[in-house]
Amino acid sequence: MEKHKSLNNPVINLSNKFLDRPTASNRPTMPPGGGWKAAIFIIFVEVAEQFAFIGLSSNLIMYFTTVFHEPLGVAAKQVNNWVGVSAVFPLLGAFVADSLLGRFKTIIIASLIYCLGMVLLTISATVIGADHRKPVFFLALYILSVGEGGHRPCVQTFAADQFDEESPEERKKKSSFFNWWYVGLVVGSTFAVFVVIYVQDNIGWGLSFGILAGVLAAAIILFLAGVKKYRRQVPVGSPLTRIAQVVVAAVRKWRVDETRHEWRVCYDEENHAKNEGESQYKLMTLVRTNQFRILDKAALIDEEDEARKKRNPWRLSTVREVEEVKLVVRLIPVWVSCLMFAVVQAQMHTFFTKQGSTMLRSVGPHFQLPPASLQGVVGLTILLTVLFYDRVFVPAARNFTAHHSGITVLQRIGMGLFISILTMGVSALVEAKRVTIAAQHGLTDTPKVTIPMTIWWLIPQYMLCGVSDAFAIIGLQELFYDQMPQSMRSLGAAAYISIIGVGNFLSSAVISIVQAGSGGSWLEDNLNRSNLHYFYWVLAALSALNLCGYVWIANGFVYKRVGDKNNGDDVKNSNNINGCYGDDMI
Repeated sequence: MEKHKSLNNPVINLSNKFLDRPTASNRPTMPPGGGWKAAIFIIFVEVAEQFAFIGLSSNLIMYFTTVFHEPLGVAAKQVNNWVGVSAVFPLLGAFVADSLLGRFKTIIIASLIYCLGMVLLTISATVIGADHRKPVFFLALYILSVGEGGHRPCVQTFAADQFDEESPEERKKKSSFFNWWYVGLVVGSTFAVFVVIYVQDNIGWGLSFGILAGVLAAAIILFLAGVKKYRRQVPVGSPLTRIAQVVVAAVRKWRVDETRHEWRVCYDEENHAKNEGESQYKLMTLVRTNQFRILDKAALIDEEDEARKKRNPWRLSTVREVEEVKLVVRLIPVWVSCLMFAVVQAQMHTFFTKQGSTMLRSVGPHFQLPPASLQGVVGLTILLTVLFYDRVFVPAARNFTAHHSGITVLQRIGMGLFISILTMGVSALVEAKRVTIAAQHGLTDTPKVTIPMTIWWLIPQYMLCGVSDAFAIIGLQELFYDQMPQSMRSLGAAAYISIIGVGNFLSSAVISIVQAGSGGSWLEDNLNRSNLHYFYWVLAALSALNLCGYVWIANGFVYKRVGDKNNGDDVKNSNNINGCYGDDMI
């Protein structure tokens, strides 16, 4: 066997015993159905889920402080912890969907669990006595977290799967899908903060929870109504196992000399795809990259591999498998660098709401605006920002960058991170003014008296939250969908959602550190005497440092490059590393 083979000799590829190149007659195609006719059903389901989640989470701190009479710091951490768990559980839900049940079944089961949790929440607020209400309420909350864990990573991915990536027409539709998907979420959120929160503050908590349960039940029925229109993908096996196999194979061969062994080519890729449930996709081939070259050793064939009749996946990986692991590894630094953004956004559901509760909220002579309803401004801002971004900004930016999206997805995320710094700066300035006005009117020690400062002063910080969301969150959705391997996209959706979860945990940690460092004076129950604006300045400084790290990471990021194996694309773009055999297919 030749130990040194040339990139320019594709004939040698065809003689390799591991290669079975698919032809036009056996290439897989997308199943029927799908498109916007299917995706619209799924979007409505997600709108209902977002309506329920925001209707509960946006005013939850008021429930903790008014019904359970918890201190402000404790209540804020309770909200952050629950939102955090709800956003981390999707990692488990994605694993179950990709490995065992598939996305469709996971959505059904998770939606039923979610509805059950909301029904139990309603019972806790209406039937259960005051002595036992709190444990039942928290049990219901974390049942909702379990349902959220299965629902959130699968619904968006399942909807995106309805568009064929290999169809130019459907690819154009999919390019705007993420924007309009987020618009749907905004619509659900906006209705929740205006309708549900009004019911909570003026009629009763039990009725509001019952409304949320009814909407979820209707959403399940609507989702089942579109069952014949959906494109479904079968489970593809544990993504963690495939990642572990590449890592183990690379470790076992870390002493192997790369210059003396040929590169492992994509073996029997057609059968490989069928075995992993990917036959509904047209085969896409990942182009080999030079990053994380230690993993490339997993794809080297040595004498022991050559002697085997069947490949041992724990000792020899295909180049495709190695590149899939690299895709996952590349996203980890981006994930870490966006956590501070989630910390900033967590303030919207906690301290922003408590600020508003101390201010003038009159709209006309008889109506009092619920403080949490100002979160509707975020939704409206996102809606307007997305429309502006899609219809004005992108076409204008194309003229300067020649990029099909105007700017890259990492640039879009970076703009969102930058705007989040402005959010904290503006919030600190407004809070300092609120405390000053309270002192000028002798209200420092009377926190239950309304401060003569209108709640509309908070609109700028809410609007900045919305603009930063429209850039960063939608960008993260697109990045973690497009840059993940096809068989791990549920895991990718869960990974971007978990940024919000871990960010909420970090917010709780920062609150604890600030309380300990300031002796509790920064975050007192009496907001008029506390120094909440100092806390906001700390978050602004941390966000600025975080942005510097993000820019450094983004500059070194390598986007996924794919080639159509069936047409032999990207042959000339493959790199010959250290004289090893350069597979013309990957």
